[in-house]
Amino acid sequence: MTAIKGFVNASRRPGVLGIHSMDGFNIRVPDLRVASDFYSAFGLDVREEGNSLGLYTHGHTHRWGCLSEGPHKRLGFLSFGVFEDDFDVFRKHVELSGVALIDPPAGFQSNGIWFRDHDGNIVEIRVAGKTSPSEKSDFRNVSVPANQASAPLRSRAPLVQPRRLAHILIFTRDVDKAVAFYCRVLGLRLSDRSADGIAFLHGVHGSDHHLVAFAKSDAPGLHHLSWDVGSINDIGLGAMQMADKGFSRGWGLGRHVLGSNYFHYIRDPWGSYAEYSADIDFVSAEYDWPAADHAPEDAFYVWGPTPPEDFTVNYESDWQR
Repeated sequence: MTAIKGFVNASRRPGVLGIHSMDGFNIRVPDLRVASDFYSAFGLDVREEGNSLGLYTHGHTHRWGCLSEGPHKRLGFLSFGVFEDDFDVFRKHVELSGVALIDPPAGFQSNGIWFRDHDGNIVEIRVAGKTSPSEKSDFRNVSVPANQASAPLRSRAPLVQPRRLAHILIFTRDVDKAVAFYCRVLGLRLSDRSADGIAFLHGVHGSDHHLVAFAKSDAPGLHHLSWDVGSINDIGLGAMQMADKGFSRGWGLGRHVLGSNYFHYIRDPWGSYAEYSADIDFVSAEYDWPAADHAPEDAFYVWGPTPPEDFTVNYESDWQR
């Protein structure tokens, strides 16, 4: 992972089998042009790649996700990265777990392992470089001495460009089954949860407090994609640049309890969210995070505005009924 202070070697917990990163995702949307407008305004490097769009962060070679076109917005698949010497072991582990391997989705080719999770979501495990952080990401709140102005003119405010994909939160019919499946099959570990309403999982080889999370719903679906930025100021500027482009619906500024990150969510044209996130908790490869079950009032946010009434509505469930 490239950080502001230089290159950081990929961390690894010896002798433990587990994915190391959320390597990518696919989302199907009804209109790629609209999606391109949204994610470009958000600050991502959106590239046309055949009949799909690739989502990159500026200055980073990794493709964090791809968008393809379909009749409804839906989560296409999740892709997780493993170390090369773990791949064959993982294949055997998945099969011994009683999970049937499947072919890649139409139009996608890879040498990875493909299967379905407890909810029917398509999951890939593939050999990939570690893109989850190996140390806590840089966070800065810059000030200046007396007799100097700190804030730029609004007309000269820089564009916010996220540094990396932080995590994905998806809906599930059963949070307990989601935790059991992703911990047993993918080697993730529970960070925190709140009863059967929500759960957060981290990677055992060093990752943010969560690289994937699950919220209870009546169907699978995508709630939000979270993107890392370097300061609270970046979050505010990001919210402003999205509002200036007509994307003002959302929630923030606030601070979460579980994960501790500062946030602002922008609603996309199909009811999911893109989140600017900063200063999330980090779990190092050698540390056993003390997972806990929290009361609902201690599992959402410490401070911030009241969330929109439909913030936890899964709009993908309408066409799945």
